[in-house]
Amino acid sequence: MSLLHYLPSVSFRFSPFPSLSPLRISSLSFPAHTNTSKSPLRERNAFFSATFSSSNPPMPLSKSQLQNPRVISNEISGGFPQKEVQTHSEIEDLATDGPVFQKTLRLVECSMFAAVSGLLYFLSNSLAIENYFGCFFSLPIVISSMRWGVSAGRKTMVATAMLLLTLSGPVKASTYLLMHGLVGLAMGSLWRLGADWGLSILLCTTVRAIGLLGYVLMSSFLIRENILALITINIHASLTFVFAALGLNTIPSMEAIYAIFGTLLLLNSGFFVFLLHILYAVFLTKLGMKSSLTLPKWLEKAV
Repeated sequence: MSLLHYLPSVSFRFSPFPSLSPLRISSLSFPAHTNTSKSPLRERNAFFSATFSSSNPPMPLSKSQLQNPRVISNEISGGFPQKEVQTHSEIEDLATDGPVFQKTLRLVECSMFAAVSGLLYFLSNSLAIENYFGCFFSLPIVISSMRWGVSAGRKTMVATAMLLLTLSGPVKASTYLLMHGLVGLAMGSLWRLGADWGLSILLCTTVRAIGLLGYVLMSSFLIRENILALITINIHASLTFVFAALGLNTIPSMEAIYAIFGTLLLLNSGFFVFLLHILYAVFLTKLGMKSSLTLPKWLEKAV
């Protein structure tokens, strides 16, 4: 028997709608006298028949699918195609000017500033050189506020306090907040809002003075001693000695002592904040952030 008897007879079926019913090999028929036993040629014909008789031919990729690799199409499950399309609004924009990149950059910068500030404060306290670097502890909070807004500066301050709480305990964390954190947050917020230097110095001086009083009260509670009373008693004794040396038989009242103490505290805080304003203005100008600063004319000419 010749080999032609084993070839299948192919029937072609055409449809008036080619897109819905493509040309396919729909059936296979074998001669009646062929052997029904399995043979390699018969199995090959059956494989080609099952392959070409599929009712779901592959679909060509569209232009959007070729340009965007995130669009997943032509996933066949159970013989039926499933197409999962993600719209443009659902795709995260990772460009340098996109919101996702900006949020990530803000988070990274705030974390780095908090880590640098916390480690610098921790090492300064450990090596007893806090007085030499005390003017730089508020700088990271000011830079974060100037670059990313008031909320970023607040997050940097809180992150630094939490780092110090982990490394040194609640006393060092509270001391940082009262002495440096609140001042840096107030200064950065006022500079971010474009406040005048006079108003900024006045408010930051008040915040610094309140922080110093809070630090004195906290220290008094920890050592079980009224440090504020000791300060006023020493001021009273010093004034009494001065008046006695001058030949004045006058004893200052406690109200005058408190007024003198408050005045000295405000003067100390005011000079410290004024120096911080000048130092941070020069530093931020060197960093290329002069356009975002509101400097007085005399300092702007000098810088």
